[in-house]
Amino acid sequence: MRFLAHSIISFCTIFTSARASFYDNPTLELPPDGGTPIDELEKKWGTDFGFSGISTWAHLQHTRCLTTPSQLFDIGILGIPFDTSVSFRPGARFGPRAIRAASARQTSFRGFNARAGLNPYTSWPKILDCGDIPVSPFDNALALRQMSEAYLELLHRPALSRDESVGWVHPRIVALGGDHSIALPALRSLSKVYGGPVAVLHFDAHLDTWHPAKYPSAWFESPGAQSDFTHGSMFWIASNEGLIMNSSSVHAGLRTRLSGDDFGDYEDDDQQGFLRIETDDIDVLGVNGIVQTILGRIGTEKPVYISVDIDVLDPGIAPGTGTPEPGGWTTRELIQILRGIEGLNVVGADVVEVSPGYDDRGEGTALAGAQVAYEILTSIVKRGMVDRGLWVESEHVKPNKLVSWRQKAQEVIEGIGEKAQSVVKDEL
Repeated sequence: MRFLAHSIISFCTIFTSARASFYDNPTLELPPDGGTPIDELEKKWGTDFGFSGISTWAHLQHTRCLTTPSQLFDIGILGIPFDTSVSFRPGARFGPRAIRAASARQTSFRGFNARAGLNPYTSWPKILDCGDIPVSPFDNALALRQMSEAYLELLHRPALSRDESVGWVHPRIVALGGDHSIALPALRSLSKVYGGPVAVLHFDAHLDTWHPAKYPSAWFESPGAQSDFTHGSMFWIASNEGLIMNSSSVHAGLRTRLSGDDFGDYEDDDQQGFLRIETDDIDVLGVNGIVQTILGRIGTEKPVYISVDIDVLDPGIAPGTGTPEPGGWTTRELIQILRGIEGLNVVGADVVEVSPGYDDRGEGTALAGAQVAYEILTSIVKRGMVDRGLWVESEHVKPNKLVSWRQKAQEVIEGIGEKAQSVVKDEL
């Protein structure tokens, strides 16, 4: 019996020593005198988990692009922490920081967008987090000048993957606001760089084409007063400056109250050439009808600026915004629409009015903003692949086939589906 017990103990000791223990770390060795090779360092330490690392957009390389002209790029993520032109709740100056933090789970090693069939972070373009524009919080006239000059400085540079044959000469900027007034300096800069007006696809609960005088005040000094520049008047200013393509632009997701006792706001909006899609239209048209209406209005060749005010979403989903309006679209509906219009020729975009001080504990508004920016970014990358002849179809990508963009858009333009067509006729 004693022999048997001794044998069992000996066997357990041998078996235990033969196994690799959790605590059996290899012996630490000093790095070589010449230093560890860069590729080995990158392999060991070059990847972050969603919760680690400095908070840049999707853990991308951060460069102060405004002060580093030698660093060329194709797409720049640019924060614009400006919110002193709001009419209700301030706080969107903290939006860029919140959206970047919400993008933490977007990484190059897990960034593949299954609906689009590509990973924008490992594809052809060089994408940088360009940091923020240091905008004055004290003087709106100065802030507008700063934003305009910063946009123009970046947009006028050549893209790293410049290709004139496909119209990719200058980099694309995806801006993180900030309040919605940041669209005005963007449009001013785009107009100069592209030599004319661009179409605007505007997702918002509100028109933002209001004449500045619609804000009642005995102190109103229009035209030309600094108070003209607000997050509800910037498209009115842009339209009057000839920055927006008349009859080629769209509002989507509207559910705003109007001024006064009549439809005067709509009449002003009509003069600025926007087609209005109300939030409730999705109940009649469905997502596909909304998509067809947008494509029929804009097409796929005109340069277009996509501007997404996060208040297009219902405040029950995205409460962290400055001017919430109940009854909005869901995040899923907005994302489906953005995916449906992936063929647009996007030359710039913004996601604005994320105000984290009013967000819920789960940071749902910031997460929605990060996802919206990711979808827009993916579509810009994919359009570039198609134009450059790099796109290869996959059986896993659900229909919304990119190779049929132009054919599909032409069919839409020539004859939009009956439901969508009735909406367009009503608006025209």
